[in-house]
Amino acid sequence: MPLARIAPDLALFYLDECFADPWRQAEPVLLLHGNAESGEAWNAWMPTLARHLRVIRPDMRGFGRSPAMPIDHPWSIDGLVDDYIRFADHLGLARFHLVAAKIAGPIAFRLAARHPDRVQSLVKLGATVAAEGALNDRAAAWLEHIERHGVESWARWTMPARLGADCPAEMLEGWARLMGATPASTQAGFIRSVPAIDARPDLPRVTCPTLVVTTDGNGLSSVESVLAWQRTIPRCELMVLPGSSYHVAATHPEACARAALDFFLRNAAA
Repeated sequence: MPLARIAPDLALFYLDECFADPWRQAEPVLLLHGNAESGEAWNAWMPTLARHLRVIRPDMRGFGRSPAMPIDHPWSIDGLVDDYIRFADHLGLARFHLVAAKIAGPIAFRLAARHPDRVQSLVKLGATVAAEGALNDRAAAWLEHIERHGVESWARWTMPARLGADCPAEMLEGWARLMGATPASTQAGFIRSVPAIDARPDLPRVTCPTLVVTTDGNGLSSVESVLAWQRTIPRCELMVLPGSSYHVAATHPEACARAALDFFLRNAAA
């Protein structure tokens, strides 16, 4: 089983796949999943990305098939950045592309700001950059629901807002089951930390080429509010897709994967 045992307190499950022509040098890309997910969240991206890149999908500390965290684990955005840097060191990755969905976006921004020599380019999917005004008012209700009914019930309850009005029932249920596999101790502890997540001070220090992808009708953040912080990133482009999902990586996987690949190749050529 591909479990990176990095330190006594850190072991991360991961998938490391590449289907590029064997005579080509495939650049590495790390895909960072959102809350209550795992590397499996990126399955629909693989046909596009893995044909050209070495795609590495870690399960964040405590999530997916990485060992569960106790409810009192001291979560922090800097701690998660350190996890991913130690993971990259473990795999011998000096530089890499970075793709981040939902709450992994602020983590990716902090990582790129703190380690500009490591991140070649960055794609952020979804509107979240700070919990204030977006997740802060939901965290208490989410935590109460998880404590009463469990993680899968919480995922099913919140899924329509996450995936939007046009999402088919089969997909809603599938994502509820995927997210519901998250250990309750990990999820409850992590949600308590969500209101403190804020990457806005990091954005002017993100020097790598960056692409932000959002939708035009999601209930989490308007396009105008995304523009307000996106414009503070020095080398940043914005892509707006139609839809009411705020988990654009899940609902528009082919379009997002193609845009990410094109962005990486274009900037590598430049």
